[in-house]
Amino acid sequence: MSNVADKKPRLTTSAMIASIASEGQRTVSAPFGHALVKAAQTRPGIVGITADLSKYTDLHIFAGAYPERHFQMGMAEQLLMGAAGGMAKEGMVPFATTYAVFATRRAYDFIHQVIAEENLNVKICAALPGLTTGYGPSHQATEDIALMRGIPNLTIIDPCDALDTEQAVAAAADHPGPVYMRLLRGKVPLVLDEYDYQFELGKAKLLQDGRDVLFISSGIMTMRSLEAAKALARDNVDVAVLHVPTIKPLDTDTILELCRRSGRLVVVVENHSVVGGLGEAVAAALMRAQVMPEFRHIGLPDEFLAAGALPTLHDRYGLSTSSLVCAVKGWLA
Repeated sequence: MSNVADKKPRLTTSAMIASIASEGQRTVSAPFGHALVKAAQTRPGIVGITADLSKYTDLHIFAGAYPERHFQMGMAEQLLMGAAGGMAKEGMVPFATTYAVFATRRAYDFIHQVIAEENLNVKICAALPGLTTGYGPSHQATEDIALMRGIPNLTIIDPCDALDTEQAVAAAADHPGPVYMRLLRGKVPLVLDEYDYQFELGKAKLLQDGRDVLFISSGIMTMRSLEAAKALARDNVDVAVLHVPTIKPLDTDTILELCRRSGRLVVVVENHSVVGGLGEAVAAALMRAQVMPEFRHIGLPDEFLAAGALPTLHDRYGLSTSSLVCAVKGWLA
């Protein structure tokens, strides 16, 4: 008998830019764009500015609502950041959007010198963070947090889902200083509404407690950690999940408090290189406080990643739910 029907369908090129949502998962379309429109209703200084990527960062939603407050800078990311800084000096609150690779790698010096050094009120919202596209190293911002963490004055946010994104936009608009926010675009999963969640700038949130394992995660990996926790529970592994939406400033008090509990494996999980991201920030905080739990770190390898279908790459590089479950089971064995 042929086993063709048992094989998984071959993933096509479209899967390289597929939604990060699992099959059947609830989603919200363009949460960033709609949240920015809502914020702009009561904040006349908010403007949207981009480098030829309004459609691909969901800023087109804002442009449709406020065309006179939308500015298209063309394919010139240094100009984008310079103009955002100038607008901030004139009292505006620019939300500057582009891809994370272009914001961090191409316009780094402009963010450093024009925006952060003068502590200007600019919000940089950067799409395709980490491994959220299969289009290879040119589009995979696997080191963006490491770069941004090194800049003084800069607040860094890594939202988990649509709810987190919506609430983070409002918080960023209220924050009087520069912000770098990893941007989830398109059809974004909705998961945190089940956990009575409220975003607070600079605060980590314990979504669920557990005696055996503590996941410390940010961004989409909080969603994966929650999924892994449910799977591990079926094998009587009790898992806590601490969501860290603000990478800088880091909520070290909450992290240290939860890591001081003895007998629990601590696993930091992030959609970022193992170099310079949440994992190293948490490890440094633990070391400085002389808190030494059993510690593991799941992140992207320190290498240029492959191109390909996004679900396949998540399996390959350990970011899928099944990969997290296998890793934890191996460490607990």
